[in-house]
Amino acid sequence: MSATIKSSRVLSKQQGFTLIEIMIVVAIIAVLAAVAYPSYERYIVKTKRTDMMSEMQNIGLQIESRKLAEGSYSAISVGIKDEFAIEYPRQGDKLYDVTINPIPLAPPDNTLTDKWNVTATPKPTSQMTNDGILTLNYQGIKCRGTGVNKKCGTGDEWTK
Repeated sequence: MSATIKSSRVLSKQQGFTLIEIMIVVAIIAVLAAVAYPSYERYIVKTKRTDMMSEMQNIGLQIESRKLAEGSYSAISVGIKDEFAIEYPRQGDKLYDVTINPIPLAPPDNTLTDKWNVTATPKPTSQMTNDGILTLNYQGIKCRGTGVNKKCGTGDEWTK
């Protein structure tokens, strides 16, 4: 009979996790999430900025190709501004307001000149608000930021 009692004790051993073990796992996951989430947010902002930079370069290419097709900047001015000086992205949440301006402004009708400038200003209520203003000009010079934080050049200024 004692052999039967011993075997039933072995069979009745409980299996599972203790509360302490579960709390340790939850604490580890919380620490990992606290480290990973800010990196994820920076990645999302950088991805959306990269999308806008690509769109701005496409706008610049459209300006130049239409100018070649039509023969002058003034002939394409209205079409370019109507089609491309809008909110971006075209689908989903609007993150940027895009403007296309001549440099200097050509009075009185503000038509496009050979010294154009595309500017993407982050919307104040979007997650891009603190990312800075993006600009691209006719020379391919890219700028990001404002004031003393503004970085310009033809390299990777947009991605810094």
